[in-house]
Amino acid sequence: MIKKILILFFIILPFNSIALEKKTTFNEELFNKAQSDGKVVVVSSWIKYCYSCASQMKVLDKAKKEFENIEYFTFDVTNQEIANLFKVEYQSTILIFKGSNEVHRSIGVTSKEEIYKIIKSFT
Repeated sequence: MIKKILILFFIILPFNSIALEKKTTFNEELFNKAQSDGKVVVVSSWIKYCYSCASQMKVLDKAKKEFENIEYFTFDVTNQEIANLFKVEYQSTILIFKGSNEVHRSIGVTSKEEIYKIIKSFT
């Protein structure tokens, strides 16, 4: 019985993590334009099987709709070109830029409340 439960757990859990379509939306030209337009730019990294990444992506996607002057980009941390551009080595990293300066970096799980608090402080 325990084996069946464990099997179900390991089958269902990965599907939940990919329920949100994870895709790289980062585009350097759009990133630079958003910065020059004076927007607060949020960039988050993710990896295929990262559950906290998926939940943070949902929060950040919602924040983009709720805050007026935000541009939000995502990228797969295994994309070395983008990861090297931002010096990101970890999945579930959030970067916030104001103008051309990085003003915040968090690594690991960050709660919705903390994400919103950080974004509000720069908008």
